[in-house]
Amino acid sequence: MQTRNQALHTMPENRSNESLGELISNLANQSASLVRDEVELAKQELREKVKTVRSATTVIVSGAICGFIAVLALCTALIAGLSEFMSVWLAALIVGGVLAIISTIITVRGISHLKHTNLKPEQTIETLEENKAWLKEIA
Repeated sequence: MQTRNQALHTMPENRSNESLGELISNLANQSASLVRDEVELAKQELREKVKTVRSATTVIVSGAICGFIAVLALCTALIAGLSEFMSVWLAALIVGGVLAIISTIITVRGISHLKHTNLKPEQTIETLEENKAWLKEIA
């Protein structure tokens, strides 16, 4: 990909021999190339962000599955222990209620983190703004 600065440096110094039509054609070709490069940059930036989100999601799901199994085992032990002091159904109700509260808190926090994830291609937008200003200057 060729950046705007690289394009400026690769342009020949003496353009006085070219006709206006050739200059406009050259500008159109370079503008089209610039747009293609910007689209490719946006795609690459989004691929990187999606890869990061996918990787984090895999780790979260793996941890959640392992945690779920552990919680099941601990709940069984807790219910069995509480059943020594109260009826089994009441012990199961207490443990289930506490777990429902904990799971609600965890879920709300997870949703909050996802809402703050920024998938906008910041670098691409910045370079598009620079290119827009550059095209206005030369037009």
